[in-house]
Amino acid sequence: MQTVRQIAEGIVAREGGFVDDPDDPGGATKYGVTIHTMRRLGLDLDHDGLVTRNDVLALNKAQAVEIFLTHYFEKPRLGQLPEVLRASVFDMYVNAGGQAIRILQNLLRQMGFEVAVDGVIGPQTARASMAAADPGPLALRDAYGVARRNYYFRLADHRAALRKYARTRAGGKGGWIRRAEEFLSPKYHLSDAEFQRRIAGWG
Repeated sequence: MQTVRQIAEGIVAREGGFVDDPDDPGGATKYGVTIHTMRRLGLDLDHDGLVTRNDVLALNKAQAVEIFLTHYFEKPRLGQLPEVLRASVFDMYVNAGGQAIRILQNLLRQMGFEVAVDGVIGPQTARASMAAADPGPLALRDAYGVARRNYYFRLADHRAALRKYARTRAGGKGGWIRRAEEFLSPKYHLSDAEFQRRIAGWG
């Protein structure tokens, strides 16, 4: 099993370098760290008194890893989740913040656990996650991965500008879908034909 630091390093590698996509509400981003996060944390790397695009450009991989470990794993208390879930939820938390926890909480409710859907890991969510993982940890991980993939599909269903993240220009699986499936057992990966059927209504 990977260490938390190895998971964070994998997220940084998966996120890639600097991007500033006008369709991405995160704005200027490097290694998955957005300008909004850097402003919230006061990361003025060039010491000019402002956190700007230049500070995002100046961010290095080691700094990004430390940001993720502190603010996207430790502070949200992801360590209270079953080990089998941590990599996928951590990766999703970097991508979508508290929505990563809401996806889990909704899944737990569907499984019959009484948990609040509030995007926060408290004792209730931690206990329910551990109980859900007890009979079959891989089954819980896969269920979360499918729920995560479905969340991405729903975003793209409702906002055409986001479809480029779920579908490539060539029409294949986009980054969002591939990212969700990295944490899924191969038998739950969509085939090319299944993927095309799912996105048929996008035009």
